Amino acid sequence: MNKLLVIPILAIILIIVDLYAHSAIKIFFKNLSPRFLRIFAVGFWLVSLLSILGLFVYHFTGTTLLNFHQRSILMAFLFISYFSKGIIMMITFMGGIIEGMQNLFFNKKAVVSSENKKTGSEMTRGEFIKKAAVATAALPFTTLSFGVVNGVHNYRIVFKKIKLPHLPDSFHGIRIGQISDVHSGSFFDRKSVLGGIELLSQQKTDLIFFTGDLVNNETKEVNNYIDIFKKVKAPLGVFSTLGNHDYGNYRAWPSGKEKAQNLSDMHHAHKLLGWNLLNNENHIVEMGGEKLAILGVENWGTGRFPKYGKLGEAYAGAEDAAVKLLLSHDPSHWDAQVRPEFKDIDIMFAGHTHGFQFGIETANFRWSPSQYMYKQWADLYKKANQYLYVNRGFGFLGFPGRIGIEPEITIFELVKA
Repeated sequence: MNKLLVIPILAIILIIVDLYAHSAIKIFFKNLSPRFLRIFAVGFWLVSLLSILGLFVYHFTGTTLLNFHQRSILMAFLFISYFSKGIIMMITFMGGIIEGMQNLFFNKKAVVSSENKKTGSEMTRGEFIKKAAVATAALPFTTLSFGVVNGVHNYRIVFKKIKLPHLPDSFHGIRIGQISDVHSGSFFDRKSVLGGIELLSQQKTDLIFFTGDLVNNETKEVNNYIDIFKKVKAPLGVFSTLGNHDYGNYRAWPSGKEKAQNLSDMHHAHKLLGWNLLNNENHIVEMGGEKLAILGVENWGTGRFPKYGKLGEAYAGAEDAAVKLLLSHDPSHWDAQVRPEFKDIDIMFAGHTHGFQFGIETANFRWSPSQYMYKQWADLYKKANQYLYVNRGFGFLGFPGRIGIEPEITIFELVKA
């Protein structure tokens, strides 16, 4: 359907949602003065009309009027607002149907509270349903808003101890830090990002891994954060790989030459950061005459994501290393190729999923919509003697918030079993 037709239809739908929401919310103010009710109505519909105008601006102006961050905040506001209003509409609509059936068959027209009995006033069933709808919608509205304001930079340390039976004594107790999915083009608070990097630096790691997606669409997004991410350092080195967003595949380029230059700039950005970018290659760390191999492949994933990775090339020359650690952005690589074909790769470090930036995690329960797309979507997995760790991501993409799935810095300790 033509976009010129889709947007007006969507605007009509949003106005209908607003009508339901306005009808429900104004119940809370019905005992106030008519003047206040008029002010409330004008304010409510002014915000609604500005929201619909914002929708038009978002779709028809691109980044000519609003920059990336402004567009993200606008869409977050629209999503939170109309998601909450949609709950009000759904409950009010269904409640109206139930109320109509009860009135028709049982002649029950009012719900009377104990307080109303004392005053002699009564709350109609419809008013009760509308108040219940608003109260129900208040929870997701508050939660989503908090996720935008606080969740995106609420960095947490996740500690994992992994036992490897053939880990050389020289590497016993080695500490490895991992961050992933920075998506620097989404950031709007340098101070908070710096706080996350300083938190990583405080962990005193021996190695640090970055497992892809430094940017959203193009390399220049990281330019304003080079000075911050240069602070990511470790005695034995920082090693990185590319994610699906690092190739510039998600924007239209005037020419193939400019796209190729963007990728070249990405490689240069890793050099500026002091990170060792592993593009289908490996690096051998030697201690006490013993070897640990760090393998890194370009993006390789199942489904619609491109397969640039060549694990055979990355593996070549690492055969004799006692322990092999693989950096590969997409966790689907593990089941699809790593485990079936390279059974001596001890641990694969991945990211990509972000844990959907939404979910529930407790000591005994973990859920996210991400699990319906990825078999391994967050935390540590083990099959036979091989491990996979999926980092929940340092940054964010799309929705500028995180609900229940916090941005993560992972610290591993490898010990000899």
